[in-house]
Amino acid sequence: MNFQQIVDIFKNNDNFTILTHKSPDGDTLGSGFALWHFLKNMGKKANVLNSEELPDRYSFMYEGYEPQEFEEKFVVAVDIADPNLIGSKLSQYQQPGAVDLCIDHHISNKQFAKKTYVDGDASAAAMLIYEIIKTSGEKMTDIMAKCLYTGIATDTGCFKYENTTPRAHIIAAELMAYDIDYANVNRMMFDVKSHGRIQAEQQVISNMKYYFDGRCTMIVLTKQLMAQCGADQSEFDGLASVPLCVEGVDIGITVKERHTDYYKISVRTTDKLNASEFCQKFGGGGHIRAAGCEIKGKLDEVVKMLLDEAAKLF
Repeated sequence: MNFQQIVDIFKNNDNFTILTHKSPDGDTLGSGFALWHFLKNMGKKANVLNSEELPDRYSFMYEGYEPQEFEEKFVVAVDIADPNLIGSKLSQYQQPGAVDLCIDHHISNKQFAKKTYVDGDASAAAMLIYEIIKTSGEKMTDIMAKCLYTGIATDTGCFKYENTTPRAHIIAAELMAYDIDYANVNRMMFDVKSHGRIQAEQQVISNMKYYFDGRCTMIVLTKQLMAQCGADQSEFDGLASVPLCVEGVDIGITVKERHTDYYKISVRTTDKLNASEFCQKFGGGGHIRAAGCEIKGKLDEVVKMLLDEAAKLF
């Protein structure tokens, strides 16, 4: 497919459900709500769904959003590489053929939708939604621009990650021309931290473990630790970059307890290793330098499984 064909799909259909992935980040929500505004301005009906409660830190994206009542006719997934990422509360969309169109930028996309547009070179899914809107000839509004800018900024780590491309800078620059207060967006996304987040950073840094002559680091976030810190759940996802900040580290692993005996794993690597290939060993995937997976088991078992796989890299 090309962007014009996607635009035609949106023009020729109505009553859209837009799916965003669990543990929502700035890209999936920015893409989802920008698409919602785009469809709404075209006179279409649409809703944005997520399996979990939407984080407060992205609340500026939800301004003006009102769920609509209609009989669902078309399902779109944005920034979702695997149906398991849709989440258990929306399990009906995990079934084969339940999603009509998937728009994604993950090279590990499982091709679970009836139609899929994947661009692994795109820094963020928000860049693809931007191209769709521009191709359509419809007006880009300030709120669309703000959502899309947030998606690009967060998925590129404020334009410092290796996935940042010249195209990402060009699109971001064009979006900055709108009334989006991009400086405040970046401050809120990257600089401002709650007291709970600071406590969490102190805890994980003091308890960080080093392996394989310091080339691998690991931090563990248990439910007990997170409860003690009292930070919003979305704030803990940002800790995944901490293990890779240490000099000499090539792979940083974050183990986050989601439920009893159920852990979310976030992996970050330097250009020497492939994070997506590592996570695929556990049924996950993502980008070359940033990927994730989920593992069931006791904490010590999960840690051993990860370290056994990491040992093969050195």
